[in-house]
Amino acid sequence: MIEWLWPWAFVLLPLPLLARWIAPRNERQPALTVPDVRRFYRDDDGGTPGLPRRLGWRTILLWLVWILLVTATARPERTGEPVTLPVSGRDLMLAVDISGSMGTEDLQLGGRRVTRLTVVKNVVHDFITERQGDRVGLILFGTNAYLQAPLTFDLATVNRLLSEAPVGIAGGKTALGDAIGLSVKRLRARPEGDRVMILLTDGANNVGEVAPDKAAELAAQAGVRIHTIGVGADEMSMPGPLGNLFGSCMVNPSADLDEETLQTIARTTGGRYFRAQNTQRLREIYTIIDALEPIEQDAETYRPTASLYFWPLAGAWVLFLAMLARDGRRRRHA
Repeated sequence: MIEWLWPWAFVLLPLPLLARWIAPRNERQPALTVPDVRRFYRDDDGGTPGLPRRLGWRTILLWLVWILLVTATARPERTGEPVTLPVSGRDLMLAVDISGSMGTEDLQLGGRRVTRLTVVKNVVHDFITERQGDRVGLILFGTNAYLQAPLTFDLATVNRLLSEAPVGIAGGKTALGDAIGLSVKRLRARPEGDRVMILLTDGANNVGEVAPDKAAELAAQAGVRIHTIGVGADEMSMPGPLGNLFGSCMVNPSADLDEETLQTIARTTGGRYFRAQNTQRLREIYTIIDALEPIEQDAETYRPTASLYFWPLAGAWVLFLAMLARDGRRRRHA
């Protein structure tokens, strides 16, 4: 179906006639000298002599160009059939820790050791991509918490913003309570029972204006369910005090992870706590979260549109250029 974005543009069609009618006429006509009577009776195509036509080809072409230009100005659009969006009813706010400790290289990806944040970006990218029909938001936090993306269907933008986040850009410390508080503020506008937050961190709350337990209570009051994820390996090999001379030693890189607080946050809000010691476990955790029962909502529809204005615009240009080429040939043969 063809629709017009600016249909009022068609009132411009009679404008050339109106301009000709309004323009003052010169009553005194100069004498016209015609040296060759046969040329006077030629039509615009330079054909054989005959009676003059009321409308020459040049006039017709000019009118066609004008009509096509007005049609392009009216912005025709082809509207397709309604398409139903697969809305699941879930609003997911992802809060990702990007503090300095997320740069620890204690996880494996593709057979090589990489930082925790690199693994998180890789796994969460796939998780977000599968959220077609869900609204997803993104909060990045360290010393401070920042809203990078509000709840949106534009999953590609959310993924891009996460992929561009460097370690430590939000500060080197960890403000769990502030991240929860900011998420609650953004989710509170959504229908109750439809509010989910996924909090991923590798440390303990050591800065911020709101304590994690108080923030969890506020989240519970607002009906926000929080799933918490503690990420980081349980052990990793490190060089000894004298380098590798006497071998390496095993250390726990996740010693600062406050699992008790993360469990309390999840329990207070009706969510679950997960521990991700490696990349595979992190993928499994997001698969579990993916299986959350969605809240039923009315399906949303939209009609895809395709702009068609360039077709009449191109036609006008072709006719205009053809007219110029024709006039040029006539002048050369005159």
